[in-house]
Amino acid sequence: MNVLIVEDEAHTASLLQEIIEQNEDFIVTQVLETVVETVQYLSKNQGKLDLLFFDIQLADGKSFEIFKHIDVTLPVIFCTAFDDYTFSAIKNNGIDYVLKPFKDKEIQEALQKFTRLKSNFQANENLQNLIESETRVTYQQNFLTYQREKALIIPVKDVALFALEFETLFLYTYIGNKHSLLKKVEYLESVCDPDQFFRINRQMLVNRDAITSFEPYFNRKIVLELKVRTEEKPIVSRLKVGLFKAWLEQ
Repeated sequence: MNVLIVEDEAHTASLLQEIIEQNEDFIVTQVLETVVETVQYLSKNQGKLDLLFFDIQLADGKSFEIFKHIDVTLPVIFCTAFDDYTFSAIKNNGIDYVLKPFKDKEIQEALQKFTRLKSNFQANENLQNLIESETRVTYQQNFLTYQREKALIIPVKDVALFALEFETLFLYTYIGNKHSLLKKVEYLESVCDPDQFFRINRQMLVNRDAITSFEPYFNRKIVLELKVRTEEKPIVSRLKVGLFKAWLEQ
């Protein structure tokens, strides 16, 4: 079975390939390092692969960004040094989650798990359909915020963006209200529909419908014009500009 590795550390990628190919049923056909080149490669070669190994933290963003730009129909085994991305991994075709530094046994067990899953399917059953049926996630529809002792319910459709300002996360609505949230940006990124919200930088997650235009900014960044005013300029970080433009055109 053909395997794709996406890992930006050359030594780790080489070690992972060596461990995978100890199992004669698997061969690594390609090793990639970035989100952008993975999207390009999968758009042409996904049908030739059986399994994906993704590092989560890549040089140009998290590998979860890949799923925003291409319909990935293959199971993924995630390898990462962090243990706080389990929810996102499950949501993005993850069948296993291996922590770095990984051991030979852990990788082999992940491969065995994939083999067991595949062998249990009927010949005419699509692997992706079963994975999605077992791990389907419903995106959050409302957020709670508080004014004194009163709880307010804000539907996601009313949210223009989320912004981290002076270590406090705020929710901006289209009608110009601003509410604080006791959440982290990483949490919001995992529970908001990626077709609707894009994390343009470390501080902001923006609703597609809130964007009216954009223009060049210094150092190859771009700045957005939004339907609401924000405390900080909504600037798309340089490494995310290409992904952002592709997301807008979806």
